[in-house]
Amino acid sequence: MATAVDKGGLAPGEPISTARRNHTLRGSRLFRGSLLLLFAVLLSTVLSTPWSLNITQYQASPAPASVADPSEQWEDNIWPIREQTPWDISTDFPFPRKLEYDVTEGTWLRLDVNPKSGDIVFDILGDIYCLPASAYRKKQLASEVLTRAIPVLLGVPHDSDPHFSPEGDRLVFRSDAELGVENIWVKEWAGCEASDVRPAHVANDEGLADALALKDEEEELLANGVRETAERKRRRLLREGRIHAQRVTNETYRWVSDARFHPSGNKVIATKWYTSSRSLGAGEGWEYSVPDTKATSKAVKSGSGKRLVGRTLPAGWGPEDYGEQQVGPEQFIWKGDDTLIYSKNVKDINGEWTYSKDVHKGINSIFAVNLTSKETITLVNASPGGATRPELSRDGRTLAFVRRVRDKEALVLKDLETGTIRNIWHGLTYDLSIVSAPMGTYPSFAFTPEDDAIIVWAAGQIYHIPLSTNAFGERILGGEPKTIPFTAHLEKRLAETRSAKTDLKAVETADTQRVYAFQELRVDESGEKAVFQAAGGTYVQEVGGDTPHAKPVPVLRPNVPYHTPSFVPGASDLVIHARWSDVNFTTIELANLTSGAAYELTGLRLGRYYSPTLCACSGRGRQIAFIKTGGDFLTGDVVATAGAGLYIGELTLPSGSDTKDSTIAVRNIRLVPSEINTDDVLHTQLRFLDGNKRLLVQEPRRAFVIDLAAGPNETGKFAHTTVASGRMSEELVVPPSSSSLKGTTEAAIVDFFHVYYAPSVKADDAIWSKPANATKGLVRLSVDGGHSITWSGDGSKLFWFLGPWLHHVDISQLSVCSKAAQQDTNTFGISCTKKLPKFQEVFVEYPSDIARLKREAAAFAAEKYGEEGRPHADFLVIANATLLTMETGDLKSDVLRDAVLVTRNGEIEAIVGVHDAVIPYGATVLDAEGGFVVPGFIDVHAHWNTGGTYPGSSWELEAFLAYGVTTLHNSSGDTALAFAERFRVERGQIVGSRIFQTGVVIYGAGEPALHQDIVDLEEAKSALLRIKVEGGPSSFSYKNYNLPSRASRQRLLLAARNLSMLCVPEGGMNYDWDITYIVDAGMTTVEHSLPIPVLYDDVLTLFASSGTGSTPTHLVNYGGVMGEQFIWANEDIPNDPKLRRFSRHDTLDLVAESTARPLNSYQVFNTSISTAQLVRRGLKAHIGAHGELPLGYNYHSEMFFTKSGGLSNYEVLRAATSDAAITLGIDNSVGSLTPGKLADFVVYPPGVDLLEGDISGTKDIRLVARGGRVWDASTLTEVWPVPGWRELLPPLNAE
Repeated sequence: MATAVDKGGLAPGEPISTARRNHTLRGSRLFRGSLLLLFAVLLSTVLSTPWSLNITQYQASPAPASVADPSEQWEDNIWPIREQTPWDISTDFPFPRKLEYDVTEGTWLRLDVNPKSGDIVFDILGDIYCLPASAYRKKQLASEVLTRAIPVLLGVPHDSDPHFSPEGDRLVFRSDAELGVENIWVKEWAGCEASDVRPAHVANDEGLADALALKDEEEELLANGVRETAERKRRRLLREGRIHAQRVTNETYRWVSDARFHPSGNKVIATKWYTSSRSLGAGEGWEYSVPDTKATSKAVKSGSGKRLVGRTLPAGWGPEDYGEQQVGPEQFIWKGDDTLIYSKNVKDINGEWTYSKDVHKGINSIFAVNLTSKETITLVNASPGGATRPELSRDGRTLAFVRRVRDKEALVLKDLETGTIRNIWHGLTYDLSIVSAPMGTYPSFAFTPEDDAIIVWAAGQIYHIPLSTNAFGERILGGEPKTIPFTAHLEKRLAETRSAKTDLKAVETADTQRVYAFQELRVDESGEKAVFQAAGGTYVQEVGGDTPHAKPVPVLRPNVPYHTPSFVPGASDLVIHARWSDVNFTTIELANLTSGAAYELTGLRLGRYYSPTLCACSGRGRQIAFIKTGGDFLTGDVVATAGAGLYIGELTLPSGSDTKDSTIAVRNIRLVPSEINTDDVLHTQLRFLDGNKRLLVQEPRRAFVIDLAAGPNETGKFAHTTVASGRMSEELVVPPSSSSLKGTTEAAIVDFFHVYYAPSVKADDAIWSKPANATKGLVRLSVDGGHSITWSGDGSKLFWFLGPWLHHVDISQLSVCSKAAQQDTNTFGISCTKKLPKFQEVFVEYPSDIARLKREAAAFAAEKYGEEGRPHADFLVIANATLLTMETGDLKSDVLRDAVLVTRNGEIEAIVGVHDAVIPYGATVLDAEGGFVVPGFIDVHAHWNTGGTYPGSSWELEAFLAYGVTTLHNSSGDTALAFAERFRVERGQIVGSRIFQTGVVIYGAGEPALHQDIVDLEEAKSALLRIKVEGGPSSFSYKNYNLPSRASRQRLLLAARNLSMLCVPEGGMNYDWDITYIVDAGMTTVEHSLPIPVLYDDVLTLFASSGTGSTPTHLVNYGGVMGEQFIWANEDIPNDPKLRRFSRHDTLDLVAESTARPLNSYQVFNTSISTAQLVRRGLKAHIGAHGELPLGYNYHSEMFFTKSGGLSNYEVLRAATSDAAITLGIDNSVGSLTPGKLADFVVYPPGVDLLEGDISGTKDIRLVARGGRVWDASTLTEVWPVPGWRELLPPLNAE
């Protein structure tokens, strides 16, 4: 969902910060942002504020001639980074399935009425149909006889927004034909019957009869991958109705909607949608010339058109900020030759689009701008109820629009001569001004040719609203509104649903597991050894040697996390790194790789320290530098938060004979004022230069040198000199030998996920990899991507990781590819350079959790039962239970009373009756006392802080587990960090749920840390490989996040087939894109609800038949106020004792006070009704709580919302367990209580009736087990096999 922070932290639709200027969130913060800020943003939509009571009215005011339009000073020349290559969504992607069905209702039907004939055109599910004017003649309306809707545009392209020319002889429409980006097209119009592409009797004009006769055969050829010939293409276009259609616009990244003809008929006004760093669109009014449909089609220049109405900027914003304005005008219509009427969100006045606004106070106003005088006036105020979807009568006197009136949606008329406003009908469906709605805040509607009626969609039907005039000439309701009954035969080609199976059990029951994601890479002086962090441990790898297994760095405490290692310059057998404790925070250690000795550095105050480094000074006396950071979300903001910055100290290295003392004192520690960004140090590297005279600081977008020898100036500051910079880089490093501060330097960057080398750059020449704007001499080094770049100490080699593959290249060899790089302005010589890097696979293994469980169970049994108990120590028995197995999908079969659940070695061994159970000696027995036992819950759409700077425990993961969620699927996270966190859970460093994730989202909007264009199949493959290799067998999904080109989305689906990956796309409030996700049914799910809460038979049948699943995330529902606000208002979150045990108290206290909102503001309940209807038709729905705080607790809130639509408790629990496992392809291992599966289960106390009781009882959990390990759910104190053990958490709260 576009969240103002997609709570992983964002709301649905946006994974990034909404900060306006040049602010990039990295790592896990990308998906949580500041949760305190998030809560403030969300609460601002609930709590009244002095400025929220009145909407500013923008009255007529000619713009001063001296004030320049900011849009005229802004160039849209950054995004996309690369242009699309040729693709046709209809022929380059297979659609082997065919779905045909009839409907008498439809969802969100946008329509127009022919100004001459009165025929109605409307879109339904991406196709366009026509109803003849006779369908709403009085006699026909009275008869209630269904009129056949005539198909006029069909096929794979998604077509919508049909509108007639003033003479009714042409039709413009929106279509994603060819490249898959929505553009405006035009075709001739000769009437409904003449435009019928499925006529009962075919005259064979232009060969339609032949085209229809060959339809099935030719569609089968395409589905089987047989390239389309020119003649087959002609026949396809003919039977689709687009044989003579011509382009009006040619956008390849931005998209265009809702075109309306100018009265002259030779041009249109349309809404062009701009994304910013957020992926929701801001509209602008653009004018386009309409080609002569009778002439030969001519190519339309990409991006052509003329901006007529741009976005306005908040006070203090300049033209450089224009691209980040998230709100703009939309829904343009002409009034006369030079006036435009449009609607605009006037609630979000600070440049940031927000969720959960108050529809009753109003969101959109309607304006008119005269293009000659530049004068803008307000036609209709937003307050009360808003004013959106303006439509004008044929004579130009009556403005019709929609607005909320109490619990109804009204059709409103305003007489533009008298100013009179009337709510003439209250039967409309709720508008969607509360969401970002490129599909329109309400479906377009139209006046009939004589202005005697309005034809409008509402509640699944097309209505005829009769009009008459009063004594003043004002239009009023002229009779009873009636439906125009129709039937439409729908035909859709569907792709195969993307599915894959993961043998989770084989991975987790093995004695060892493997780390695939590495970070914090550093290399010694000669490039012969590398050191790095591997999931909470530090390891050394010989470069190019015969030893594939990395060796652990010697440490003082082997069972705690270590990180941020580096070699000691001049002594490559010494490694300095940091030990982490959730109680004592950072301790720096020095390790001798040769002797195995380890030393603790003393003298540091309690604090969080990062990137310790020693100088290359002679002798044993050395200087040390390190960064101290303040508090953070995971380790807390209440202890040791002061004094963040750069610190310098002195120490003496131990001698080779000094083996008794394991401590090293650090002396003379002092703060050095610096420009280091201590809020984001994960990709910051420090290195001393010239002994200890200077310090090189390498941050993601700037490398600079601090002159330590010169000392501070009179203000106490040290001289900082920039040596290199990156424009959008996520990592930047320069070789120490090149950091002379004179002239130019070599540099390497990670830019848009690839590794690049720049042979010579000036400090102020920001390195960039955008074709045609790229840094001179730039060379691409990575084939599929890379991260954690670093130089060897002598600057001769560059290193990086991609998954477990350590790469390095000798820089001196790159000159052979300089010519190729100069000639290749798109991929910068990769065809040459790909042969140069050397790579090796790195192996780091650790005992699996189940291996540890076996060992710990044996120790427990031996202590309790003696040695004779060891043979059966690995048995855990849950006796006297009511099992809800979720194994068959049938309630009666799945309930087993008086049952015994037997687990062994982390797996379910058997299920037997109480009277049949034989308990072996040494087994541990837990009495369920008749309580329910269900499979562990699966959160299909979870978010949290995936890892972070310090490898500590996670109160967030504990909270999930304490509420019974044993498996998490994070649908957006830092790829390497999140998989490293999974490995840390499995190796026992963190207590929490089992983790799966999509990695970094494949993001369409303008955020450098996330943006990917996917311009060809090679890029699609690389994008997925970058995710796959970091997780190994645990990586099986990716997330398309509002990629604007359907071609890009299809390329990813094709690549996913070869990599056995699932696609879980972002719903993102774009109804039209959501429908293509379902049609291109390679999409495994649609994440978040469709933005239209009430769905009708067209969408319900398509969705349920497609095989695509749904994760509606009611807590962050579209179409109304978010569901979480209902929870805040109705439950005592801040004072819940369990929540206060497992959460930061500030996150709870921020929702202590909320304002009640009427139930009709919560469209979440309509969404839940639609979800229930889909489930009853066979769709698999899932529970996904979106990381909404409070974590864990809100998983059960999501189950409450899912139940509220009419599902039974059993169906909700099925969505939370077996259906989720089936969709994720892990049902062979989890999701049901079945012998042979992993022992994930939740035990309830007696008295909690999961099947017939209140669904809120699901959160009253007694025990939770993951992989056979059992915890007390109220405290997460371990029950078995290590009774009484409890993980320590950092000090999160000030009480």
